[in-house]
Amino acid sequence: MTNRRPVALAPWNGKTEPMEERLSKVEIRKDALQETVQSVASTVGVVASIITTAVKDVAGAIGGLATDVFEIRDGARRASEQAEEE
Repeated sequence: MTNRRPVALAPWNGKTEPMEERLSKVEIRKDALQETVQSVASTVGVVASIITTAVKDVAGAIGGLATDVFEIRDGARRASEQAEEE
């Protein structure tokens, strides 16, 4: 018994004959590999996006901390100068 089955009717030479579909093992493997590669590529894209967002958020947080440190240092310097003037 073969793996053939009618899937559609297609005109040919003015006649309508059943079109048959038969997938070879190589084509099935190719399709499975293609689906796998597409899935991996999609997953890598999602993970890269997550990592990119995380790096951006960490850089923002560190930048905010640095700004706070500069402001605290500047405030402490001004307070020290005011204390010396008194």
